[in-house]
Amino acid sequence: MSTEFSGIKPDHLMQEWDVIVVGTGMGGATLGHRLARAGKRVLFCESGSAPGQHNSLRGQYPELAAGRRGAVLDASHAAALLQAGRSTSTLVDESARRSRAFVPFVGCGAGGSSALYGMALERFMPADFHPASYHVDAPGTAVAADWPISYQDLAPHYAAAEVLYRVRGELDPLAGAQIGAAAPPVLMPPPSISLAGAELASFLAGRGLHPYRLPSACEYVAGCQSCQGFLCPSQCKNDANRICLQPALHAHAASILGDCRVLAVRTQGRQATGVHCRWAGQDLELRSRVVVLAAGALQSPLILLNSRDDRRHEALGAASGLVGRCLMRHLIDLYLVRPRVSPGETFDNRRKEIACNDFYVDGGDKLGTLQSFGRLPPADMLFGSLHDDVRNSRWSWAAPAVSCARPLLARVLRDVSENWLTLATIAEDLPYLDNAVRSHPSGPAYSRLQYTLHSEGVQRMERFRQHMARVLRGRSWRRLAQAQNNQRIAHVCGTCRFGNDPRTSVLDRDNRLHDLDNLFVVDSSFFPSSGGTNPSLTIAANALRVGGFIADHLL
Repeated sequence: MSTEFSGIKPDHLMQEWDVIVVGTGMGGATLGHRLARAGKRVLFCESGSAPGQHNSLRGQYPELAAGRRGAVLDASHAAALLQAGRSTSTLVDESARRSRAFVPFVGCGAGGSSALYGMALERFMPADFHPASYHVDAPGTAVAADWPISYQDLAPHYAAAEVLYRVRGELDPLAGAQIGAAAPPVLMPPPSISLAGAELASFLAGRGLHPYRLPSACEYVAGCQSCQGFLCPSQCKNDANRICLQPALHAHAASILGDCRVLAVRTQGRQATGVHCRWAGQDLELRSRVVVLAAGALQSPLILLNSRDDRRHEALGAASGLVGRCLMRHLIDLYLVRPRVSPGETFDNRRKEIACNDFYVDGGDKLGTLQSFGRLPPADMLFGSLHDDVRNSRWSWAAPAVSCARPLLARVLRDVSENWLTLATIAEDLPYLDNAVRSHPSGPAYSRLQYTLHSEGVQRMERFRQHMARVLRGRSWRRLAQAQNNQRIAHVCGTCRFGNDPRTSVLDRDNRLHDLDNLFVVDSSFFPSSGGTNPSLTIAANALRVGGFIADHLL
């Protein structure tokens, strides 16, 4: 394989790096940029494409390219998925009576999942750092532990991340009293709200809610398509690739290996000495003074499980028994709301414009946020997803009938995609020991998922749905229930939780593996609870915090 896009000359590859960062999403790219800017020798290992490595598919879903008509893609479409910045790894869901294999809709390549995200960058609430205070009645298999850091600890890093990612929006009117004066949000003004968005915000306010402009990492260039779910074709989406990875490479002398799958971390005593990886068809041993895993909450725990502590000859982090366990994903439902616009008014449902947190804490319990979702995927993709769900369900016998009904369904789905506003409820998930990701005997391109939504989660979602039914009374609306569909594995987190006690956590408060002095995990794996809103800003803020610790104490 040519090193044209590796950002590194072959004869320099075997040097000892200051830091090897595995993954280039919000955690890895943000931390790597922080250290490269401080003059450290940083090598990124990215399992997908490096910037400019392949002819990326931008401004379009790969499901709609090459005449695929929205068909659901699997690992056999690896080239198309990689061009679109998407994962090619197969997740085998073993939760149901009938297991189902699918490729999760997560990022893989420069920027990780942030290259596909809808750009909502919200802070967690102070209550999110104390989940044990709100979930005291959760079943015994839930491990609802408080965070080892506080909101105040993270607040200055939140502010720095908001500036770095050029976040535009408004302060939640309900958050002011909670966040106090310490490092309040640093937000640029948002663009003018659309007529339909303004009407909906006014409607919600009339129902006693407190809507505000959703903070977003978007430049809103002319003709902005929001690009949720696919790579942005213009300099508009402020993702980890654009904001951190490319500046680290081009301005601060960092290097990158694309198409590089890290398989294991090498150790000696209490030191991580580097990584074992597969690149350009060959196995490599790369050396570094510090190793940072940021491959995502589905992959970072598998790297640890595949690594061996040379003292104990067991998987790294095995002492706690929690590596890969306590997996969480946000519980998300979608609500279609018919807009109220005057004849002749231009209707645009692409932007994520508003949010409100009136149900974030509800009756002493925690639910989550309500926010704009943006435009749904096009009708062909909606049909492909519907057909695939039916084909893999207990009603698989009905799949041929669904195919025959495609012309009729296409008209309905086109109306849904283009002519309705979409809201999303994002509810907190709890960490359960039996919800986990595990390695698969077929190799690193596969992993096993075990995830069940427990009864308390079902009950909290039902309460959220009752709130929404009351709020939307009098409007034309429909609910698309997604919370119990494991194929919608949104915002997965928690598989390498941090904490103060090595017996109940994998990482310490500085995101360092308890058993090693220089191995860190900075993707969403470290979350001991999922919070009730988008995780990206919290990942970025924490990466800045941990990057500062590494620079000050280890390098």
